Amino acid sequence: MATRARRSTGVSPRRVLAILLLLILALYGGIAAASQWAHPKGKWVPLLGLDLEGGRQITLQPIVGKGQKVNAGQVEQAVDIIRNRVNGNGVSEAQVSTLNKSLIVVSLPGNPSQATLDSLAQSSQLAFRAVIQTQQVAPAAPSANPSSSSSPKASSSKSAKSSPAKSSASKASSPSSTASSTASGANDVLPQAFLADTKSPSSTASPSSKAPSSAKASSTPSSTATPSPASTAPQRQLPGARPEPTSPSDTAWGNMPVDKIWVDNGMATAGETYAQLFSAFPCNAAQHAKGTPSVERWREIAAQAPQDQADIGCDDTTKYLMGPAEITGKEVSGASWGNTTNQQGVMTNEIAVNLSLDGKGKSAFADVTERLVGFPYQSDQNRFAITMDGGVISAPGTQSAITDGQAQITGNFTEDTAKTLANQLKFGALPFSFKELTSSQVSPQVGTDQLQKGILAGVIGLLLVVVYSLLQYRMLGFVTVASLCVAGILSYGLVVLLGTTAGFRLTMAGVTGLIVSIGITADSFIVYFERVRDEVRSGRPLRAAVETGWARARRTIIISDMVNFLASAVLYVLSEDNVKAFAFTLGLSTVVDIGVVMMFTHPVLTLLARTKFFGGGHKWSGFDPDRLGARGITYAGRGRVTIADRKAAAGAAAATRGGEA
Repeated sequence: MATRARRSTGVSPRRVLAILLLLILALYGGIAAASQWAHPKGKWVPLLGLDLEGGRQITLQPIVGKGQKVNAGQVEQAVDIIRNRVNGNGVSEAQVSTLNKSLIVVSLPGNPSQATLDSLAQSSQLAFRAVIQTQQVAPAAPSANPSSSSSPKASSSKSAKSSPAKSSASKASSPSSTASSTASGANDVLPQAFLADTKSPSSTASPSSKAPSSAKASSTPSSTATPSPASTAPQRQLPGARPEPTSPSDTAWGNMPVDKIWVDNGMATAGETYAQLFSAFPCNAAQHAKGTPSVERWREIAAQAPQDQADIGCDDTTKYLMGPAEITGKEVSGASWGNTTNQQGVMTNEIAVNLSLDGKGKSAFADVTERLVGFPYQSDQNRFAITMDGGVISAPGTQSAITDGQAQITGNFTEDTAKTLANQLKFGALPFSFKELTSSQVSPQVGTDQLQKGILAGVIGLLLVVVYSLLQYRMLGFVTVASLCVAGILSYGLVVLLGTTAGFRLTMAGVTGLIVSIGITADSFIVYFERVRDEVRSGRPLRAAVETGWARARRTIIISDMVNFLASAVLYVLSEDNVKAFAFTLGLSTVVDIGVVMMFTHPVLTLLARTKFFGGGHKWSGFDPDRLGARGITYAGRGRVTIADRKAAAGAAAATRGGEA
């Protein structure tokens, strides 16, 4: 009875090769897109690390108040946070270390942007404070000395391009937040409940560019908060009477004596109230009084104010008197950034920073918003200020209680500033702010000569693998060569694309990982080819040997690569700096190896087995049955076969023919 050969139920090898080609085109299409439209624009060559390209080295000195000391634990905490900020995914090759137990040295490869440099020293102390009183401020006059101007806050205008991620002593801006228009969704914190950052219509202060003559200003603030039934502050009080505030929104906080940190730093005298401090606080150079600390120093002290006391902060148009912090950065469990969506679920061009609060923060946020909705909408006390390092980055009104623990800061963020702020909040606040002590360029530690020697070593290793493959497998060795070329194309494309999208930089350790991967990739080919040759030795035709050998080799290859990948992953997690770079490239090459073997080597060998040269067992094909010592297979009936040595069977047949003659 005639039988049909069983057809393979797998995907056509030509289709698999076509898919691989599309993936390669997509990879390099992504590189092309990044080189044109990404910010910063990508390149067609890998980014290099400190040891190969050099970079910039910054020394940071902690800023502490009088009587404060820096301990080793705080410095180590700051090192970990800064390292996460500049090297969160472990592939940008930034180096952070300590110097003289109190200084921190940060080495960044390449030419880092000013926003990146400024973000290093920023404490990023986030706090949510209830607004008690506001005052409109006059804009700062143009000045030839930019350091004397205060940090402008981004307004709701889309044309502003300010950065919220810079330190308190820099010219950075803090983007003014506007409410999201969406009413639901995972990141809806300001929608519906927190609407636009609209100035209180009840404020009675008129803008004035005249600065107070000294820090000892009048006890009567220049603007008054909107009277509210929920306020517990008395309208009239006896001299010296200072009733204790009953809530963080209570206007009685204005009559409380300032914390000693303001006195110790010369911003106020003992016995002054927060109302007096609020009147004297300068928001920009136009309000700054001669003989008093600089605007930047005022903001630095505001950033260090105790969380359980009132505080003062500014944006570019408004001064805020705020109650104690009710939610801090410690309650932020996660931070991300991305484009906002409107009520119809359509993505907009506005970029927001999304915060997730933990259980404590979620409960506190619900309590705060429930209290604030009791005040007249958009009055001063209806607003909730989001502050960071002494500046107000948002002060939206509260329309309804928010109980889902999701916050969203919106404003004139760019992709860079939003990403920087999200990383700062995600990785935590520094125990104190820093100032830049020194900044200098550093030369490559390895240099071009060492890089060329490393590449030469890789080329020599590759040539040895090719020579061995051709000697051992003859024409089949060219499949190994082609597979290595495909692996090289994929690895190079991934290294370049990751440089643009993830900041990956190639160091000598990373180059070493790529060189080692040549042996790992060649090992997979050897396992596969030897399995196929074993099947040929057993007497199977090549087409059947390829499929049977692949079924047996595939598991071995996957297990071997998974062991290598797990070893790389453990090394990546537990190591630092150069060892991490080696582990990353080794793991990346292992993944590429699995893809190449499955999507290129096996389909190509399947197609070659259908040709006369390889399928017929040509002596130069690498599958010559005689050279491999294949055995003959004889059908013995009833589904049984007998296996004999191929040469012995041929000799016996010749002897039989001779006897018959």
